[in-house]
Amino acid sequence: MEPININGTNRTPFVSLDPSGKFRIRGRSIHENPSKFFDPLIQWVEAYLKNPCETLVFDIELEYFNSGSSRYILDILRLLMEKQEGNKLIVNWYYEDGDDDLLERGQYYESILNTKFNFIEFQ
Repeated sequence: MEPININGTNRTPFVSLDPSGKFRIRGRSIHENPSKFFDPLIQWVEAYLKNPCETLVFDIELEYFNSGSSRYILDILRLLMEKQEGNKLIVNWYYEDGDDDLLERGQYYESILNTKFNFIEFQ
């Protein structure tokens, strides 16, 4: 299985999905058609989960994302939570100092997924 690496733009995030168990999404996610961007990522994650690593680290470093992107990010997290089956999932949720909206979004995801995130504040 080949890794996915997508360079970010001012409207799309940087994405790195590595089958060695290191996922990262960073930047801004403001898609007019989020399914076009996220559907291939979900398909890749589904394929990865057929033979997942014992530990998966998912770094989420978004400075802003719209409601369409929000749904897909939650879908990916849900998929990982449901299919990791006994393996360890570590979600590192990065947020800028003072960005209470982004922190609260991560806390909301944490509560509906009934799991623990690592919240990492940066300057």
